[in-house]
Amino acid sequence: MNAPATTGIDHFSPTVRDAEVSADWYARVFGLERLPTVVPHHGDEGGGYAVLLHDPRSGVLIGIHQHTDFQPGAFDERRAGLDHLAWGVASRAELERWVAWLDELGVEHSGITDKAGARSYAVVVFRDPDHIQLELIARS
Repeated sequence: MNAPATTGIDHFSPTVRDAEVSADWYARVFGLERLPTVVPHHGDEGGGYAVLLHDPRSGVLIGIHQHTDFQPGAFDERRAGLDHLAWGVASRAELERWVAWLDELGVEHSGITDKAGARSYAVVVFRDPDHIQLELIARS
């Protein structure tokens, strides 16, 4: 039996220390539009809210979550949970445009790393204000 199909990623929802700081950062870096609503958390999430951002080009939503009972500590991909999130880009040339954009914004990044093999790709790695690892990847 084959798994049913999906239509792609609908949204990404990181938990952050300061929703406004992170929402501003994601909007600036990815060119996202802030939706005019703040969404309160459900009762089982201990209170808090999410700021919603929308990418009008891809349709992806990002819900920046701030919890009332936030547990302090830096993000660490070595713990159970999210390791990283990667955005695909159309080509290595587009990846080079991203590097220039990140430089212009002062966002620290790895530069372009080329990986050869059966599934060759080029990737740029960087982190959001809460140290969540993000990637931009162009497949060969």
